[in-house]
Amino acid sequence: MSHTISIIPARGGSKGMPRKNVRPLAGKPLVAHSIESSLRASLVDRTIVTTDDDEIAEVARRWGGEVIMRPAELAADASPTEPCMIHAVQEIERQGHAVDLVVLLQPTTPLRPVTLIDECIRQLTRAHADSVVTVCESHCFCWTRTESGARATYDPVSRPRRQDADRRFIENGNVYVTRRDVLLHEASRLAGKVEILEMLPEDSVDIDSPFDLWLAGQILTHRATHAQGVWDLSTSG
Repeated sequence: MSHTISIIPARGGSKGMPRKNVRPLAGKPLVAHSIESSLRASLVDRTIVTTDDDEIAEVARRWGGEVIMRPAELAADASPTEPCMIHAVQEIERQGHAVDLVVLLQPTTPLRPVTLIDECIRQLTRAHADSVVTVCESHCFCWTRTESGARATYDPVSRPRRQDADRRFIENGNVYVTRRDVLLHEASRLAGKVEILEMLPEDSVDIDSPFDLWLAGQILTHRATHAQGVWDLSTSG
């Protein structure tokens, strides 16, 4: 029997948007949306919020999540996510509970279809994969800055039309699923055999600014009003 946990990393510090994880979105704290998504997933056994912040811990418990307090060195601005995940797994195992699969849910990507988490877990199992990551299609033609001038990551001379280009995808940060042994051995949420699960762009809003928060609120309000799973411009006012 597989034991699957979801880990929701929600530290207190945020330079771009102070107190971001407890800011209201459609009538709920931002972190509550990820907690509810996890609790609705039939294949997730435990919903864990890892935080360094007492207010976030209180909010997490109020919305049904379990809390693991992380040490300060795992909550700095430059702290990567994987050590927080590993710390949470090890804490759970110290309590005597087994962990087989780890689902990472970032609070900043709250727009998850109801079945998404279960779909990601099933895809990992079906494909005998080690990791699954959600993505959305990207039509970006990317550039980088250099001392000698900007440089394209494609050939501008033979720039393809969007409809003729190969389909490319970018991580949208929404759901990651990783086998416990792979996470601890590689210290990475994505390692071994990796599979992708495509999502709609309108489900891929990543909240890094007040505008992103407003946009996510507009999408949620629209869906609540029109009871639809996708954005329909023909009915928006």
